Amino acid sequence: MNLTLRKLFPVMAFVVLAHNFSVIQMGQAASWVTNSPMTTARYSHTATLLPNGKVLVAGGWNGSYLSSAELFDPNTGKWTPTGSMTTNRCYHTATLLPNGKVLVAGGLHSGVLAAAAELYDPGNGSWTATASMVTPRADFTATLLPDGKVLVAGGSGSNGPLASAELYDPGSRSWTATGDMVTPPRQSHTATLLPDGKVLVAGGFATEPPVLAAELYDPGSGTR
Repeated sequence: MNLTLRKLFPVMAFVVLAHNFSVIQMGQAASWVTNSPMTTARYSHTATLLPNGKVLVAGGWNGSYLSSAELFDPNTGKWTPTGSMTTNRCYHTATLLPNGKVLVAGGLHSGVLAAAAELYDPGNGSWTATASMVTPRADFTATLLPDGKVLVAGGSGSNGPLASAELYDPGSRSWTATGDMVTPPRQSHTATLLPDGKVLVAGGFATEPPVLAAELYDPGSGTR
């Protein structure tokens, strides 16, 4: 390559990249389109992507506590009712388990903090009760761990925000307490599974102002 071409090559490359970027931006412009509405208006519910590509929406509130559930089919854009939960609730969690079932736990049930948990079977659209959590709670997090267990942490308890955490074992269908969070008790926080298998918990609410603290849960030791 001669000197002239060497000088021109970076400019040409930039022009090509800029053109391609422009094409990508134009071709992938974000947009929203209306879709068919749910069969039941609701908020503070859960939405879980199932292995078959459908989305399970469960519970919530619309002036009363809901036990109803429905499925969204992305192939048709339609919603259809499915089996109702055994417990009406909002501010609960829903976690897809490795076996394809969905674990729903806790929340507010008829105005009372719930410990009850149940499993949804996409195969027949039914719900069955499973063991209740150790501690009733709402507005908490539930995180599927690499070993298939579900870590539940924090939330709102009978005496305010919680620091406690517990594990659900799908094999034994039982809950066991695990290490408490360090600081402080919290609700409305986030919990994220990291590539190394640890769980990052951050933010939330305990008392004014909002929580700044973050901490890591180690499934190997059960500590934070």
